[in-house]
Amino acid sequence: MQIGELAARSGLSTDTLRYYERQGLIDAQRSGNGYRRYPADVETRLALIRLAQGLGFSLAEIREVLGLMDRQGGELASSEVQELLQAKLAQMDQRLEALQQLRGQVLQQLQAVCPLRLPAAAGAALGH
Repeated sequence: MQIGELAARSGLSTDTLRYYERQGLIDAQRSGNGYRRYPADVETRLALIRLAQGLGFSLAEIREVLGLMDRQGGELASSEVQELLQAKLAQMDQRLEALQQLRGQVLQQLQAVCPLRLPAAAGAALGH
């Protein structure tokens, strides 16, 4: 299928499809007139890319996974998928922890700027 049809069917722009091709996420054959022709299974690949992005995977991470899938005949074992998701979850937990620490620092600065502001626990104890 040509790029316009794929864009319409996938809901992605032609620019995004070209970008994914440059990034090595999808492949297209060139016809004699230079038009891109995508294989029928590219829609499934695009759905996987969108799902992975929605789960927080970077395009570089997705490219690695797709390469692994290609080398293994198009699929990953469920144990491999589970391992990838567990690693992503651990990465997210680290980010959350870092954000909590940053939030604490910002709160300390806010309290330093507003010294009359009572911490939430002290205000509750006083009936505020």
